[in-house]
Amino acid sequence: MPSKRKRALRARKRRPVRRLATLGSEVTVTKRDQAAGEWFARLVALQARLRSPNGCPWDREQTHASLRKYLIEEAYEVLDAMDASDPRKFASELGDLLLQVVFHANIAESEGRFGISDVIEAVYTKMVRRHPHVFGDVVAKTPGAVLKNWERIKAAERTAEKKEKGAAKGEGKPESILAGVPRSMPAVLEAYQLSRRASRIGFDWENIEGVLDKLDEERRELLSSLPGGHATSEHTDARSHAARLTPEVEEEVGDLLFAGVNVARFVGIDPEIALKKANRKFKQRFQWMETAAAREGHPLADVPRERMEELWNQSKTAK
Repeated sequence: MPSKRKRALRARKRRPVRRLATLGSEVTVTKRDQAAGEWFARLVALQARLRSPNGCPWDREQTHASLRKYLIEEAYEVLDAMDASDPRKFASELGDLLLQVVFHANIAESEGRFGISDVIEAVYTKMVRRHPHVFGDVVAKTPGAVLKNWERIKAAERTAEKKEKGAAKGEGKPESILAGVPRSMPAVLEAYQLSRRASRIGFDWENIEGVLDKLDEERRELLSSLPGGHATSEHTDARSHAARLTPEVEEEVGDLLFAGVNVARFVGIDPEIALKKANRKFKQRFQWMETAAAREGHPLADVPRERMEELWNQSKTAK
């Protein structure tokens, strides 16, 4: 009886070959592109070799699920390298991320589902389809017009896909432009994507003052939802703190955070990246405070609050 791998490969060979036809025919392939293609082909072959029977035991036992953490880690390492202003490190980390794509495609191919050529063809045809102002006769002279048209195309794609799958209900119902935002995303990123998509069709504030007014409004609503209109540090009184954790307070905190994400989005900042930087800055300053307190002969936890504030202010200018 043929092995699972052989059956998968045979099934793949029986699949009809899709042709690119004239999609993106205006694109010129240069010698640089050809060299990139050769290196990419080597990478694909290398990963196939690693997962072959005589390859690497670790690579062979990996699955889509086992690689999930590495995909996320590599993406964050790319972001760190981007901030490091080191071109070689940036290129290297992008390579590690690319390897994850090749790795997943190789696993899928061994299961007879799709291969790396399907991945490339899918994104190629998608980019041509979503740029009718470049490869078609649609007019889009501003970035805003491009994004608005982009969302319309994506919504049409989701509707077509839904009809293709033969959905029994809601087949003729227009697809929401928010439908493609995964609920599994981290909350900050999800809020960013939801509000960004809504803004692309004009549902947005006219200026930054409006966003900041909304932030202030949410701050006031949070205060009014708290007992007595104020709160103390959560470690001060655990019982009273627990009593304040009502669904209303939780909702108002969520609204405040959502408004904060919109402030970042409106000024063109990715809130996830901005918050990551703020986290690193806080960590550096807090650890400086710990070191300073140790030099004074005691742990930071034993330092009076007033002295903590002094050390915090000093940490802002320390090197």
